[in-house]
Amino acid sequence: MEDVFICRIATFEDMERKWEYEIERHADAPMNWIVWKEGAIANRREERTLPYYGLRNGEIICEATAFIRPAPGEDTEGLIDARTAYLCAFRTNPPYRGKGYFSKLFAYMIEDLRARGYERVTVGVEPEEVVNKQIYAHYGFTEFLKTDTETYPDGTVIQVEYYAKRL
Repeated sequence: MEDVFICRIATFEDMERKWEYEIERHADAPMNWIVWKEGAIANRREERTLPYYGLRNGEIICEATAFIRPAPGEDTEGLIDARTAYLCAFRTNPPYRGKGYFSKLFAYMIEDLRARGYERVTVGVEPEEVVNKQIYAHYGFTEFLKTDTETYPDGTVIQVEYYAKRL
């Protein structure tokens, strides 16, 4: 079978499928994933996000989300505005990591955002995630913006460093 990889903005059906996969994959502690699924679908429905998915032979194998509008009351100063999108939820299913699929999805997402008029993108990363910080630097996220905290649905509080990249 020929290897067919496509990138696209996710449909609601795609999102249901991908989030159920993540909830099942994290069955030992699914609460955060269930809440994140509800939020992701609501954000898409309210046009706050653009979820990008990479599909290999019809299977969703990687994803990334661009927040293009903040939720009401959300503090996104410096992270989201009319020309800045916040990127998050970079995930690749384990068997497909390190094979270039996410790089193709990332390039697709950046080109789509550029075509929509965005001039800058931002990301957040936990300070101890050294490998992820190196990957983001490789993708051009070198402008340090700020450090802040984020609280997960289960109450876990994490520290996050935010970086930007010009398009």
